[in-house]
Amino acid sequence: MSFIDLFAWIVLIVLVVSTVAVLIFLAMLPGSIAKRRNHPWSEAVNVAGWVTLFLGFALWPIALVWAYVDVPRPSGAHPGATPAGEVHQSEAHQP
Repeated sequence: MSFIDLFAWIVLIVLVVSTVAVLIFLAMLPGSIAKRRNHPWSEAVNVAGWVTLFLGFALWPIALVWAYVDVPRPSGAHPGATPAGEVHQSEAHQP
C-alpha cells in the first residue's frame, strides 16, 4: 500500500467521522435550543429533531422554528399563576 492509498483512507475516515458528527449536532440543535429557552414542549422538539434525522432532514426546519416559537401566556398572567382549569391549594379546601 503506497503513501497515496494510506492518505486517501485517512481522508475518507476523517470525512465520514466529521459527517456523522455534523448530523448528530444538527439533530440535537432544535432540542437544545428549546431547553435553553425553557420551551414548554422541549422534549417534543427534541424528539422531532431526532426523528428528522431518519427522515433525511426534510422536516428539520419545522423543528428548528418550533424551538424558537414562544407560547403566548394569557393576558394578565404572571409566572407564578395557576394554569387555567386548575384550582389553587388555598381554594381547594373552602366549603
